[in-house]
Amino acid sequence: MDAIALLQELYGRIPGEVQRAVEGLTPEQLVARPAEGANSIGWLVWHLARVQDHHVSELMGEVGAGADGVGAEQEWISGDWAHRFGREPDADDTGYGHDADDVAAVRPESVDALLGYFAAVHARTIGYLESIGAGDLDRVVDERWDPPVTLAVRLVSVADDDIQHAGQAAYVRGLLGA
Repeated sequence: MDAIALLQELYGRIPGEVQRAVEGLTPEQLVARPAEGANSIGWLVWHLARVQDHHVSELMGEVGAGADGVGAEQEWISGDWAHRFGREPDADDTGYGHDADDVAAVRPESVDALLGYFAAVHARTIGYLESIGAGDLDRVVDERWDPPVTLAVRLVSVADDDIQHAGQAAYVRGLLGA
């Protein structure tokens, strides 16, 4: 298996984890938090989709489709998603730095909103993975770190973050008895 096929396999596992964490939940269960200051299922799934959307859209300008250095517009901005979560369409609002009030303000209207947004982001990610080659993976995409971050490292980092948050959402679901 080559590296691109491996990344496709990795990203292909995330939708099932997200689906299992949210299926059948009510809007109230999506925003319930098991303890003061804890993250809700809705916030966790929104955040994992926002991070993937933000980072992959940025990468699309670095390597592969749209290699003009600008990136692609995020699904969060080009789609009609923000209002379905009680948010403004802010490209930088990914959940990083959110405090308890910010977490509480992420209010997905339904499981369908969460799954729909994630599905749009996931489809774009899979399309992006199909547009790159193994030789692209060593390209440096972020020089703000030491060592600089390659495309491969960024893609693994996003998938790792998503899988962790999907697992956290499933755990919160268990705590809520859902």
